[in-house]
Amino acid sequence: MSAKRRYGFAQLVPYGALGLPLAALGLPLTVFLPPFYAAMPGLNTAIVGIMIFLARLFDVLTDPLIGTASDRTSWRLGRRRPYILLGTPILMVAAWFLFVPGASASAVYLLVWSIAAYLGWTLIYLPYTTLGAEMSADYDERSRITAWREGFFVAGTLVAILLPAGLSRMADSEAAGLEAIAWFLVVALPVTVAWFVWAVPEPEGAASRIRWADSARLLAENRPFRRLLLAYLLNGAANGLPAALFLFFVQAILGADQATAGVFLVVYFLSAVAGLPVWLWIGRSWSKHRLWCASMAVVAGVFIFTVTLSDSLYGFIGYTLICVLGGSCLGVDQATAASIQADVIDEDTAAGGDGRAGLYFGLWGMATKLAFTLAIGIAYPLLWLAGFDAGTDNDGLARWTLVALYGLLPVLIKVGVIAMMWRFPLDRDRHARLQAEIGRARGQTQNAG
Repeated sequence: MSAKRRYGFAQLVPYGALGLPLAALGLPLTVFLPPFYAAMPGLNTAIVGIMIFLARLFDVLTDPLIGTASDRTSWRLGRRRPYILLGTPILMVAAWFLFVPGASASAVYLLVWSIAAYLGWTLIYLPYTTLGAEMSADYDERSRITAWREGFFVAGTLVAILLPAGLSRMADSEAAGLEAIAWFLVVALPVTVAWFVWAVPEPEGAASRIRWADSARLLAENRPFRRLLLAYLLNGAANGLPAALFLFFVQAILGADQATAGVFLVVYFLSAVAGLPVWLWIGRSWSKHRLWCASMAVVAGVFIFTVTLSDSLYGFIGYTLICVLGGSCLGVDQATAASIQADVIDEDTAAGGDGRAGLYFGLWGMATKLAFTLAIGIAYPLLWLAGFDAGTDNDGLARWTLVALYGLLPVLIKVGVIAMMWRFPLDRDRHARLQAEIGRARGQTQNAG
């Protein structure tokens, strides 16, 4: 791992580009697929929510397993890249069957191909983000690397919005839009994976050999990790609820059609692209946790107004402003949190760990997916119990439940995360001391050798 190296476009662009097809899959899995399957014969929001919940439970368990396996791998291609190559064909096949189902796909069909898609995605994404954390030990360069990745993720999300929206309108079929996403993934994923493997060097690192008992002890003693893990779990739930309920909200509360919903998403993610460099400039001398808290405070401050919106001109204008202001915080919310994750691993390394970034990112991935799993598993059944039915008129109780789950609960959760992270102990000065400790320890090891 290079502490001071500053990467150029020749490495950062292919590194970030792999996020493009991964993100193009992520949004549809969260936003478009659940309502699409819920409208199929024999399915409803409760059944779809339960199937996705079960698939996500399986997905949650794979993260620490894949992360630990990559930590302990010592192959010619490296520790991380073999898993990316393994996951590529799995994700391509699973995404095709998931996004191009038959006219009457069953609950079992949804469950099986969701599990396969999540497995392929994790085999790629987890080593991909772990490698990014290992590319540099510098406090600010880590933020720069993650910002490039998250910037491409936002661009991939825009593809996932615009491509199906355009084709769905042309073909007058929602299924045509989902098939377009499948085609994009099948073409773009192998190209970007090949570019990534060829252009992005994997930092040298020996396979982890630490004993399981010592590994568990170091995890338990890493207090910044424990705090960040809980904050990451809660913030993931706060982000997952609006994502899972977005289409329901704009259609049932704002009275918008799917094309207008696509416009809202475009505004939101374009604001994320524009906002990321602004936020990084604002926080260039801040500690990362304070920058993260500031972005969450802005989101909470504007998102609370979703509870006042309705099917009116005020509702459309107000929601557009919320998309602009809230969207401007999306990139920094994702990039800063990921950069803090890499810094927390240095606490483990300084205490005697031996390059277990895969395990740490696996546990964070597990927390993120568990958060969204809980969001889906709780929100969809609660909507069903309240009598909410997608595509039909709903009574006051159903609409109020939707608004509370979409707009109120995420704000309350983010306020709690801010309180938890404001005095986070791993700031810029603490990280500099950790790097000095790690450097001295490595120097002593080399001299002893």
